[in-house]
Amino acid sequence: MFTIVLACLVATTVADKLYSPPTPGRVVDVVPIIRDDRVHPDEHGAYSLDMETGDGIVRSEQGGPGGAQQGSVSFTFPDGQVFDLSFVADADGYKPESSFLPVAPAFPHPIPQFVLDQIEFARQQEAAREKSPSRSYGTPQ
Repeated sequence: MFTIVLACLVATTVADKLYSPPTPGRVVDVVPIIRDDRVHPDEHGAYSLDMETGDGIVRSEQGGPGGAQQGSVSFTFPDGQVFDLSFVADADGYKPESSFLPVAPAFPHPIPQFVLDQIEFARQQEAAREKSPSRSYGTPQ
């Protein structure tokens, strides 16, 4: 118990030293919102959002019944590169697309035929097991 109390005391002291409250008169850059067009959800759940900020962030999103969404986001990195991301989110999941997203490397070698045969055999066994009635139930009376 003493160790826990001591650890909390040390954490509080360190956090207090790291926190610096805002100083009066400090200039803070305020980024203006240039465009903010929103259509709030209607009775079917359809909505849209289009906005742009003064520092170059652009976001667009639309959604419809059933929770399906699609949209895009773009902004400029400090080094001048433009980041673009488009996405679709629906019953099949979230699918982002961007040249900045990592791509999995190609499989290094072909899968041997005997492995593919074993996978197919296991799939057939599982399908047959799902079709047959369970043997754990008793006979009807």
